[in-house]
Amino acid sequence: MLLFDVDGVMTDGGIYYSVEGVEFKRFNAQDGYGIARARECGLKVGIISGRKSPLVERRAKELNVEELFEGADDKIEAMREIQRRNGLNDQEFAFMADDLFDIPLLRVVGLSAAPRNARPEVKRVVDLVTKADGGNGAVRELIDFVLKHRSE
Repeated sequence: MLLFDVDGVMTDGGIYYSVEGVEFKRFNAQDGYGIARARECGLKVGIISGRKSPLVERRAKELNVEELFEGADDKIEAMREIQRRNGLNDQEFAFMADDLFDIPLLRVVGLSAAPRNARPEVKRVVDLVTKADGGNGAVRELIDFVLKHRSE
């Protein structure tokens, strides 16, 4: 199962507000296609985010993401809940994240990854740092990596 943080991974990390206070996020279409492809190849996909946003809920629904945890103060506990529901062990998870808050979960999963523009402290503890930045193809790069190595 592939797990993704949102801000800084599925998006560029920016949180944009209109004058009226409406929040905007920019998602990458190629990342979205990668998620669809991963699902077609039998991988499960989940999102674990520390924030809550109707935009994330909408994107997860559009992509048929199986698991969505928002407002996760403890991302390891969120993964444990997903784990219980799906009967997976720690090594069967990959997690991509970009900030210090994510390090505990990155240390638990079988494959940890970070986008190129992640915090330096995060990049030091992960198995894979993508060439792409968050929101600009990092999700797709991880998915392509997993699919390539899964078939070998």
